[in-house]
Amino acid sequence: MSEVLAQLMAQAAREGSNIATMRAIAEEAGELSAMRALKRLGLGDEEAQGDLAALRELLGAWRDAKRSAWKAAAGWLLRIAGALLLTGLAMKLGFRAWLE
Repeated sequence: MSEVLAQLMAQAAREGSNIATMRAIAEEAGELSAMRALKRLGLGDEEAQGDLAALRELLGAWRDAKRSAWKAAAGWLLRIAGALLLTGLAMKLGFRAWLE
């Protein structure tokens, strides 16, 4: 337990707990819990902010690449469908005889 939290708990036990003391206890306990959770995840050091920024950048690049790949695939499918439609239309209108 952090020193501040321990002092606040002792103060609450000694003097009774008013709303300010209770709020301070809750805030300190929340901060202590958050720091423990970050340490367990390996994000408790000073390099963690840079690591998270790099991960966000990598994730953004991945999303952009995925979006571009889907657009390219859709473009190719539309081109193929258009080419097939034009080929079918040409055959229907008798352009095959012109080719021979």
